[in-house]
Amino acid sequence: MIGPTGEQLGIKPMPQALSLARELDLDLVEVADKANPPVCRIMDYGKYKYEAAQRQKESRKKATNITVKEMKYRPKIGSGDFDTKTKKVEKFLQEGHKVKITIMFRGREVTHPELGKRILDNIAERVEDYAKIENYPRLDGRNMTMVLGPDSKKGKRKRPEPPTDAQIAEASAPVPPPAPAAAAPVPPPAPAAAVPQEPVAAAVEANADNVGGEEPTA
Repeated sequence: MIGPTGEQLGIKPMPQALSLARELDLDLVEVADKANPPVCRIMDYGKYKYEAAQRQKESRKKATNITVKEMKYRPKIGSGDFDTKTKKVEKFLQEGHKVKITIMFRGREVTHPELGKRILDNIAERVEDYAKIENYPRLDGRNMTMVLGPDSKKGKRKRPEPPTDAQIAEASAPVPPPAPAAAAPVPPPAPAAAVPQEPVAAAVEANADNVGGEEPTA
């Protein structure tokens, strides 16, 4: 059975396709060289390359590059060194990296693996809010290892932002003294009540008017 020809399928011969591409001021690009006949496409090849580069750039931005960091401890590590190293572990985890914790034993220290296990438990407790244990502690020769990984379900612990200059200036500004309370108005004194005149005082006044005269009649 003979299939349709290229002309019937709308496939133009190479010279005709090349002439059409030149008329449109475009490029004739071969996209399938192993096909019979080869498949070509009329396009702006410069624009195609630019768009492909942009898509590749965007895909690189979205891709997460997770690496495995390592932090080494000693069984008899001091509290200061422990805090310094553990803060670095927290930073690695918050940046999305996995962290391999290694406890290095020397000499007869390997006979006390509980010391290393205690350190690993303390580290796991410090980062339990945003990390998980991917490989539990195990003794490998003279080293005890544990692998921690960020846990997206728990989320990242947000670090407190440093105060701004305005907040520092506001906190250090002197507090003004409280304003004196306003004096309450003093009410005017109430008028004195009239004292009623006693009968004796009235009689005395009457006798004073009748001095040297007749006795007052009853």
